[in-house]
Formats: sequence, C-alpha cells, structure tokens
Amino acid sequence: MNLQDGDWSARWEAARVRAVLGLTGLGRSLADLVLPPMAHDRLEATQAAGLTAGAWSRVVFLEDPVCDGCGAAFEYDGGEFASDRCAACLASPYRFSRCRAACVYDAASRGLILQFKHGDQQQFAGLFARWLGRAAAPLIDQADAVVPVPLHPTRLLARRFNQAAEIARPLARSAQRDYLPDALLRTTRTQSQGGRSARGRRLNVRSAFTLTAAGARRVRGRRILLIDDVLTTGATAEACAKALLDGGARAVDLAVIARVRTAREVPK
Repeated sequence: MNLQDGDWSARWEAARVRAVLGLTGLGRSLADLVLPPMAHDRLEATQAAGLTAGAWSRVVFLEDPVCDGCGAAFEYDGGEFASDRCAACLASPYRFSRCRAACVYDAASRGLILQFKHGDQQQFAGLFARWLGRAAAPLIDQADAVVPVPLHPTRLLARRFNQAAEIARPLARSAQRDYLPDALLRTTRTQSQGGRSARGRRLNVRSAFTLTAAGARRVRGRRILLIDDVLTTGATAEACAKALLDGGARAVDLAVIARVRTAREVPK
C-alpha cells in the first residue's frame, strides 16, 4: 500500500512539474510576443536575445581544425598524422597548455567586445559565455575550475565590473565547474598593452599577477581554465598561467572570446 502511495505521489509530482514548466514556457512566449527580445548590438527586436542577423553574419567564428596550443585556425585538415600544433607553438609553446577562441578579433567582433568591455554593455556576458561553451568544450570537459583574468582594483573601480569574470561566472555555472574569481590578484596597475611589441607586452605584465592565499588552496593539483576577452600576443595569459602553475596548479588552459589572426609568429 505504501509502495503504491509512493508511486502515485511521484507521478503526481512529475505531472505538477510538467504543468508548471508548460505554463512558464507559455508565459515567456506571450511576453516575447508583446515585448520581443532586443538584440545586444542595436535597438532591434530579435527572435531570441543575441545579435542581429547582420552582426552575426560578419563574425568569423573559429571552427576545427585549430591549433591546440594557440587556437589559430588551420587552413586545412592535415589528417590523422598531422600535428595538432602550429609551427610557432611547436617551436615556442605558451606557458598555458591549450587555447581556444570563439572567433577572430577583427572589425566585426571588435565593436561587440569593446561595447561589452568599455561601454558597460553587460548583456553581452551571457552571449560570449555561450560562444565559449561551444568553442572551448574540450577544455571545459577536462577543467576542474574556472578562473578569470583579474583587473587591478583601481581599474575595476573605474569600469565597475571585470569583463573576464562576467564571462567566466555563467560559463562555470552552466558547466558545473568551480568558479574561483579571487584566485588571482593583479598587484600592479600596468600600462595599456595597446601598441606594444610582443616583448614589451611581456615586460609590462611580467610581475603583475600573484596567487592569493585562498587561490593557492583551491588550485593546487587541479587543471584550471583561465578566461580572458582577447588573445593578442598571449603575454597576459602567460603571466597568469605562471602564477597559477607556480602555485601548484596541475595545468592551465585558456579560453578567450576572440584572438587576433597574427597572435603568433615562428621565432627567428
């Protein structure tokens, strides 16, 4: 009798949940009909929150095959026996183990990223997190925790939010990975990296990051997925990776929204 009662209760609860979800979906559909979602990139109604069709079509998304070390697109699939690394990564590997980027950093993606980064357009965070969820899926699957590249406290105060953290948080939540926003600390307010050579960028951030006491406890022996917005020369990501590895992390991978086409060159 008790077993039958329990079975009936479970069935009733399942039916109730389905009804609630159905009503929720209906309510959302009605709301979208009255107040359609707006595109992130301009004041235009869309079928679902995201980019307008024009903006979407201009973004150059990076698809396999890509270099496992820096995320650069290979011109063609070399087949089963081809290296999974580009010539530059074979000659001079980054401190981080692997990298994936959702798209190419060019005129189309730059405006979207700058709106998010400097224009206080935080609605882009969820969209970019979904892009990374797809592009960096192999890295996310093997990650133990997600760490955003930190901002210096004074820069964080000026911007009001850390763009890397705003991407990392929903990404970690959807992937059910530990989110460690305070693992790294940016101790030096570095000058802008813009216009600097690769060597200049490395020198600019060489000692800018340190592992916090809480971070040291939570990264030791774990594979960390580092999140940033753009990969140019990799100097910032390498400085962060060094701090994490020196603190005992087993390995560090990198995921970014976009990478410049010429982020790496074969050393001469």
